[in-house]
Amino acid sequence: MGKITAIVGRNGSGKTLYVDQLRKRLASDRVRYIAFSDSYGPNVDNQYYLQLRWNQHDIDHETPTVGDLLHSAYLLAGEDTAERRQLKEHLYQLFHMDEFLDKYIITLSSGELRKFQLTKTLFSNPRLLIMENPFIGLDAQTRNQLKDLLWHLASERDMELMLVLAKTDDIPDYVSQVIDCSVRSLRTIRPRPSDDASEAFGLEAFRKLQEPVPPHVLPKDKEEAILSLPYTDNDYDCQRIVEMHHVTIKYGSRTILRNLDWTIMNGERWALSGQNGSGKSTLLSLICADNPQSYACDITLFDRPRGSGETIWDIKRHIGYVSPEMHRSYKRNLPAIRIVASGLMDSIGLYAVPNQKDYDKCRFWLDIFGAGHLAERPFLQLSSGEQRLILLARAFVKDPQLLILDEPLHGLDLWNRRLTKDVIETFCQRRGKTLIMVTHYEEELPNNITHKLYLEKQL
Repeated sequence: MGKITAIVGRNGSGKTLYVDQLRKRLASDRVRYIAFSDSYGPNVDNQYYLQLRWNQHDIDHETPTVGDLLHSAYLLAGEDTAERRQLKEHLYQLFHMDEFLDKYIITLSSGELRKFQLTKTLFSNPRLLIMENPFIGLDAQTRNQLKDLLWHLASERDMELMLVLAKTDDIPDYVSQVIDCSVRSLRTIRPRPSDDASEAFGLEAFRKLQEPVPPHVLPKDKEEAILSLPYTDNDYDCQRIVEMHHVTIKYGSRTILRNLDWTIMNGERWALSGQNGSGKSTLLSLICADNPQSYACDITLFDRPRGSGETIWDIKRHIGYVSPEMHRSYKRNLPAIRIVASGLMDSIGLYAVPNQKDYDKCRFWLDIFGAGHLAERPFLQLSSGEQRLILLARAFVKDPQLLILDEPLHGLDLWNRRLTKDVIETFCQRRGKTLIMVTHYEEELPNNITHKLYLEKQL
C-alpha cells in the first residue's frame, strides 16, 4: 500500500514552503501537485476578471470545454488500457462530471473546478500526488466519496499521497503519518486505532496533543471596539434587503435557478447551502450586481427595484463581499493593506490613493483578524490562509449593511476559523446588519444564524 501523509499546521507555519522544497528535491515527472488555490491557471488568469463567469458572452467560444480538456489530458497521459478506462469511468461517476463536460472552465464553480483538477491530475497516474486542502469547497457527500477514493488509490494502485490540510479535523483516519509544520516535527501514526499501547502513535492521540481552540477567541477589547464603531449617514433606511420573485437564470439550455422566491429582511442572518453546482454563487451574483441577468429579473435590493435608476456602485457600497471568485481575481502583488483599502472603493485593484483615515480603518480590521503584522507584505507572497484573512478584512472595512460571505473560511486553520466566526457574530450584533453565508460545513456557521435556504440542483 502507498503511504498517506497529512501535512498540517497553522496559517503561515510553512506548509507550502515544505511542499515546495520537497518537490524541488524529488523533481520527477511522476510527482503531481494540486494547489487548490482557486486559480484557473496562467493562460486564463491573464484574461480573468471578477464578473467574467456571469458575463459569458465575453468568453471566446473557441475556448475548449471541460470535456475537451479532460479528453486531451487523458490521451496525453498514456495508453488507453482497460484499467485507465475503468479509472476514468470511476472518476466521472464520483464527481458527476457528465453534468458539466460542456461548460467552459472559466464558468465552473469552485467545487466543480476542484473536481476537474483532481480528475485531470489522476489521469496521469502519478507516483506521488500532493493535494492542498482537497476537501474544501466540496459538499459533504463528495467529501466522503473523495476520502474513499484516496484510500482506494493508495491501497490498490500503490500511489503515495500527501494531503496539505489547514485543519486537523480534515485528516482522514487512514493516514500513516502526520507532519506538523507548526512545531517542525514528524509524528508517525497508525492507519487505525490500536489497543496496543506499545504500537505507533495514534491519530486520536495526536489530535489530543493539539492546542484546543476555546469556544470564543476574539479578545474582549476587540469585541467592544467592533460594537462601538460609529454609524454613518450613508446607510439605507430600509426593511427589505433582498426580495426576489420567480427568478430564473439560464445559460444556453442549462437552467441554474428556476422560479426562485426569496425575501431577506433587515437584520436577518441567512445560511445558504446546496450541492456543488446548485447555483449558490450565481444567486449571490444577482445581489452583488455582478450578473447582467439580474436586470431581467424581478429583484428588489435595499427597498429599490432593480433597474429603477440605481447604479452598480450604489448597490455595492452597502455590501461587504468575499468569495472564491474574488480570491481568484486578486493577482496583483500589492501590499496587503492596499488590498483591504480596495474594499472601500469596491475595486479589485486600487485606483486611488487612500487617505490616512482610510488606512486607519484598514489597520483596525487587519488587527481584528490578527493580521496586522501582514499589512505591508505583498499579497501574492502570503499563504492562501493569510490571503483569506486579508480578504475578510476587506469585506468588513466599509462597515457594510449586508455582509455576503461565500465560503469565507477556506484555507483557515481551526483557530482562525473560530476567530472569524467570533467576528461575524459580534459584527451582526450591531444595528441594521444583515448576513448571507455560504458553506458546505455546518460547523462553520456562526451561532446567530436565523434562517436557512437550501438550493436544489436543477436537472
